Amino acid sequence: MVILHLYKDYPPVLGGIENHIRVLAEAQARAGHRAIVLVCDPGRRTTIREENGVQVIRAGRLATAASMPLSLAQPLLLARFRPDVVHIHSPYPLGEVANHFLGRARATVITHHSDVVRQRGWLRLYGPLLRRVLARADRIIATSPRYVESSPWLRRVREKCVVVPLGVDHRRFVPPPVPYDGPPTLLFVGRLRYYKGLDTLVDALTDLPGVYLNVVGEGPMREVWAAQAARRGLADRVRFLGEVDEADLPAIYHRAHLFVLPANARAEAFGTVLLEAMASGLPCITTEVGTGTSWVVQDGVTGRVVPPQDPRALAAAIRHLLDAPDLRARMGQAGRARVEAEFTQEQMVARVEEVYREVVL
Repeated sequence: MVILHLYKDYPPVLGGIENHIRVLAEAQARAGHRAIVLVCDPGRRTTIREENGVQVIRAGRLATAASMPLSLAQPLLLARFRPDVVHIHSPYPLGEVANHFLGRARATVITHHSDVVRQRGWLRLYGPLLRRVLARADRIIATSPRYVESSPWLRRVREKCVVVPLGVDHRRFVPPPVPYDGPPTLLFVGRLRYYKGLDTLVDALTDLPGVYLNVVGEGPMREVWAAQAARRGLADRVRFLGEVDEADLPAIYHRAHLFVLPANARAEAFGTVLLEAMASGLPCITTEVGTGTSWVVQDGVTGRVVPPQDPRALAAAIRHLLDAPDLRARMGQAGRARVEAEFTQEQMVARVEEVYREVVL
């Protein structure tokens, strides 16, 4: 098959969707398919390269508005291809509109990674067209059944939806040979954006004397949250580690007792980092925001699910698990088993290819 992935960015740009596309495209190329990725370049020039067997086309970008590239080159390039499958990674209005009017693929598959959460005024204008885009798609992939149930956009087209959970490399993220025996340590990994809810976790730490927090990642909220930690007198216990090399990340999971993802909005649609933590044998604490986070983490089995933006409830859940090493061990084992059963990259790739074959054959 000829498979064209359509989105705004691709590694080395950091992001969960970008990495997901890379994993899919490289696996598809290894399987003998022709995998093409059509994204936007950070600059004005269009570049074409082969990267690990994948043809990566970065179309020239004129500007960026509301986190979306503005590019004339990308739609024109899309119109030149006639792939078996165009796989759009949404939300990405430029790609969705370009494929709606100019796409020539035999079949259209859309992975609905997240609803648009913040740009509600703009969405009022784009919404009617988005409904048409979703209605015309051959299949829509959701990453969890919870998102199909809770998204006002997916509920309208649920007959087209199929659930394909995200996956991680469970061979790279493994439990440590012996449990971490340092001071009580929490871990957060992810882009430092508003919806990650790290401010709630910082506030919770004020009720958890002697507990440390390692924060891996960069983003627009770093300075705000670092200043918040300083105001709370927590600068010595909240350690911002910045971006970490992929090769070093498993060892960082091994130096923690609990993983915490305190999301506060539906923009946190799944939480792949939860899978990395579970594969590493860590119990996870996350929040109920009506998305995949509370589906990935099974409350009372692989971790705890608490209300969002509730520092006291979050602190109570953290304290309970830190005081119960046997329970943490059981939850860590259950989390590892859940990843192996449901969330490996091989399973994800195979399920996506099955979707392609259903719409093309």
